[in-house]
Amino acid sequence: MQVFEEQEDAPAEEREPVRTALDLEAERIAEALVFASAEPVSEAFLLERLPRGTDVRTVMARLVQLYAGRGVNLVRVEDRWAFRTAADLSFVIRRDETESRKLSRAALEVLAIIAYHQPVTRAEIEEIRGVQTSRGTLDVLMEAGWVRFRGRRRTPGRPVTLGTTPRFLDHFGLEEIRDLPGLEELKGAGLLSGRIPPDFRIPVPMSADELSEEEDPITQLDLEELGLLTPGGGEEE
Repeated sequence: MQVFEEQEDAPAEEREPVRTALDLEAERIAEALVFASAEPVSEAFLLERLPRGTDVRTVMARLVQLYAGRGVNLVRVEDRWAFRTAADLSFVIRRDETESRKLSRAALEVLAIIAYHQPVTRAEIEEIRGVQTSRGTLDVLMEAGWVRFRGRRRTPGRPVTLGTTPRFLDHFGLEEIRDLPGLEELKGAGLLSGRIPPDFRIPVPMSADELSEEEDPITQLDLEELGLLTPGGGEEE
């Protein structure tokens, strides 16, 4: 098996690990799988298709370095990977497709509350906003693929909890939900008034995939009750 040796004249700390032909093949396969996918590819998906014993994180880290200075970068979204236009070149990209409908102020408020307070119920959203939340507002966020039903709260009535999705992270360029801007960042961007209460705090959201101790997972029956599945398990058209 061919082996690529370390450079003898480079300092030990700068030498790359010895990479075999199998390592290069794993990188090529991972690169092809991510490139061919319209959605971010999970590490579990990659692991199933890479040579046995491959360290997925090592392979992806190498590809991240390889694409770091190019027009497209390999980025991580939670445990998923995708190619995206380099941030400094996004201004030259022009979309021929119809521009997406802008979110209303109500939808932006609801999206922000869900992102920072997840898991959160509709009643809790309305309590924070001080007004009722229409079903249409939630429908817009779900159709965009940014919001999902997470589980059911272990409280009377078993209300459904809401949270964000990997597509939300991908759209806003976040690796994980904890990368959302904090209080000082929001102030610096001019998104918060200088007259906010002194005890005002920005909550630290939990991982979008973690169920809290107060939540039960959504079941197929729950999805049928919510109108997301037809009886028998088939998804609605």
